[in-house]
Amino acid sequence: MESGFCDCEVIHGDLVEEVKGGMSNAEEYQALATLYKMFGDPSRLRILHALSLHELCVCDLAALLSLSKSAVSHQLKALRLSKLVKFRREGQVVFYSLADDHVKDILALGFEHIREG
Repeated sequence: MESGFCDCEVIHGDLVEEVKGGMSNAEEYQALATLYKMFGDPSRLRILHALSLHELCVCDLAALLSLSKSAVSHQLKALRLSKLVKFRREGQVVFYSLADDHVKDILALGFEHIREG
């Protein structure tokens, strides 16, 4: 039975050097890990998915997701600081939307992956 464990002591230097050339620096990996943490909370994912479908205000999101306005505002602040959502003010109302199409693409790819079976 395959264990998935490599018993050899051989290092394929040419492959290691090739891959090393394509790797990013430590700071970029830290930034990427921080970004993906934002996708690690179901409430934030639901907010992002809703905003991928339409621009909404805090009250709309709270009603849609059966959350308090305070909870939605808290999550939106984290998403805004992570540059995943943006907002615009229309009088007294603040509308939120996704910051860019990359966020929509990340969500779509995630759903595609989990729905593959």
